[in-house]
Amino acid sequence: MKRGKKKYNDDVKEDRISDLPDCVLLRILSLLDADEAVKTCTISSRWRHIWKHLPTLILCSSHFARIKSFNRFVSRILCLRDVSTPLHTVEFLCRGVVDPRLLKKVVTYAVSHNVEKLRVHACCDFQHFSSCFFSCHTLTSLDLCVGPPRTDERLLFPKSLNLPALTTLSLESFAFCVGDDGCAEPFSALNSLNNLMILYCNVLDAQSLCISSVTLTNLTIVGDPAYYCTVELSTPSLFTFDFVCRTGIPVLKLCRSKINLSSVKHVNIEVRMWSDYADASLVLLNWLAELANIKSLTLNHTALKVPKAMFDLRKY
Repeated sequence: MKRGKKKYNDDVKEDRISDLPDCVLLRILSLLDADEAVKTCTISSRWRHIWKHLPTLILCSSHFARIKSFNRFVSRILCLRDVSTPLHTVEFLCRGVVDPRLLKKVVTYAVSHNVEKLRVHACCDFQHFSSCFFSCHTLTSLDLCVGPPRTDERLLFPKSLNLPALTTLSLESFAFCVGDDGCAEPFSALNSLNNLMILYCNVLDAQSLCISSVTLTNLTIVGDPAYYCTVELSTPSLFTFDFVCRTGIPVLKLCRSKINLSSVKHVNIEVRMWSDYADASLVLLNWLAELANIKSLTLNHTALKVPKAMFDLRKY
């Protein structure tokens, strides 16, 4: 039995992707870094201007050989993007030292276009953020890791915040200012905050850090004991609490009132190294007394050594 010959037309190639509606193409391009999305303009006349309507801008320096080329690209894309298109998400990820003027330009552009999610990871040589960083009524998620070139320095976190819609906040390498009462309370103005991550931040003069929020449900703290003198929680809606430390555990005062932590159900403690198991056991005993209503407690292999010291203390 002879097989029929298939006929091919090399001159006509079906382009099903280009036939998709703009909303679908923009959803696909939003998954790409901005420089890759812009390159699609060379595919055909159908694609020439689609990238200008992107609701998500992922500005990443890893695809550029020189930081100056990345800076020029960022400035160019902000100028050419369609200003009438709503901007949902902006991610600015730069490995090298970024020009403070460029960083301010990116954030100002995002805020002026009613951005909802903002992520900035960069190294920048300045001492204070522009007020536009923390004055955006549409922002729901903010992820900031913006440190000076010198690793031993940290940027000051502002005392004044105007972020009424913010529900998720992640901060890395910031310094919190202490008030007249000797306590830093940087999050009390965030009335919609649900998720908070504090990574390697500290309090100036090693004073107390107070986390006060009636809406906060998930809290993660990553850092060393030297970063805080005490951490005080006043979070009546807190549901999960994660604590990660490399060298030990600070003396955490977990609440102003034990009733405030009755909502906590899941606790995770990860410690890389304990300096003194006896002291650590006393701290952990205090934590468990405050967190009497938890349903699950997760400890890493190093933290698991503490319960043995706890039982040894009972002999005395």
